[in-house]
Amino acid sequence: MARLLEKLPPGQALEFLHKIADGICGRAYPRYHDYSNIWSLSEWMEVLEETMAYFKTAVGRNISDEEAAQQIIELNSDYQEAITKCLKGRKEEIRNALVEKVNAISSAQLQDFDWQLKLALSSDKISMLQMPLLNLDLDVRENGEIKPISIEMNKEELQNLINALEAANKVTFTDL
Repeated sequence: MARLLEKLPPGQALEFLHKIADGICGRAYPRYHDYSNIWSLSEWMEVLEETMAYFKTAVGRNISDEEAAQQIIELNSDYQEAITKCLKGRKEEIRNALVEKVNAISSAQLQDFDWQLKLALSSDKISMLQMPLLNLDLDVRENGEIKPISIEMNKEELQNLINALEAANKVTFTDL
């Protein structure tokens, strides 16, 4: 990235970096046509990919500003400053875009939930008496349509659900 990015005039660096951040966030990426006098097509693809990867890694892994600066130490100070300024200003927006991409992997998303704790006072099995049961009502949005889902769980099933959700949460936030 260093060698290629420094071909760009320093005055255009911040604008170029913000356009890349725009692309990551779902808006238009910079166009090759606007930079064809600076980079060849293969250089363009390389600088675009490496800059996007840098931003996604810095934000996704939530690395400190100092650590992010260490990764671009080989760049001229003007370019280091432009990258740092863009990254600091757009960090939250890039993070939200990355989270949305992860969320979009599944078409179903939880919209709302409600729960009730009930105590079973009668049952066809004596072992089920006086057993607390959790009723969990989920409103799940899938393809723009909200579907209600009701689940009844005992204590063990609830603990299994909690463990599964915690494991999914760890995977989601460590893989960004």
